[in-house]
Amino acid sequence: MDDVKIGEILEPGDERENQTREERVRAKFWKTATKAARQLPFMEDLVAGYYCALDRQTPARVRAVLLAALAYFVLPFDTIPDVILGLGFTDDAAVLAAALNMVRSHITPAHRLAARQALEDGPN
Repeated sequence: MDDVKIGEILEPGDERENQTREERVRAKFWKTATKAARQLPFMEDLVAGYYCALDRQTPARVRAVLLAALAYFVLPFDTIPDVILGLGFTDDAAVLAAALNMVRSHITPAHRLAARQALEDGPN
């Protein structure tokens, strides 16, 4: 996936679009993350990004970028269907890695701790 497409996916939307993305992400994140766990080598970063996106203390633009990437991750239909073993999450991984790299400085130790706990104990 090239940078232009990733840039289009990560484009922050308006408040209504971000609310829709947040609802979709909250509803589907853990189910999708469970399926992707073996294929994504950065699960702790991904889950920390999830908590960062839901944190109201996170700047709006950062939340918007993360919600856009996470919404793409949880969509059942994307560039490469997630059911294709070994390839299904490669496009998702590219989008997620780009988003996480863009906002890395906003993912706090609290987000990382919540991610480690969720991965160890399961989500609350």
